[in-house]
Amino acid sequence: MNQSLLSAFALIAGVLLAVQSGFSAQLGALLKKPILASACTYATGALLATAFVVVFSKEGINLQNARQVPWYLWFIGGLFSVTGITFYYFLIPKIGITKMITMGLCGQLLFSVVAGHFGWLNLPGDPITFKKLMGVLAMIVGIFLINLK
Repeated sequence: MNQSLLSAFALIAGVLLAVQSGFSAQLGALLKKPILASACTYATGALLATAFVVVFSKEGINLQNARQVPWYLWFIGGLFSVTGITFYYFLIPKIGITKMITMGLCGQLLFSVVAGHFGWLNLPGDPITFKKLMGVLAMIVGIFLINLK
């Protein structure tokens, strides 16, 4: 797949997550329980993901590969995801979707640049460069301007 198509998919994924956050924040606000909105989101997601595996997977699960996965990798992503998403659902009705999404993206951006530089989470290293620092600074200024009253 070419880089332009992959970038378009990444942009669409961001839009989908923002829309999902808006709807689920409404659910959490109406229920007065953001954690219940997270439970509904993840239950629905688990059902749909399972259906996608059944429909789109060409081969079964390789149990030998599954046994080689460290135990914590089966759960830690869900822990961080449900915690972060619950914060979104709690904060969107209080600070607005624009501020929440932009501040969330800022957190993701800052962490990803540092984690990439040091190769954290067993991922490939991606050194911080001057150009990258200028891009991060430009995005932080942009986030500040977006949220300026």
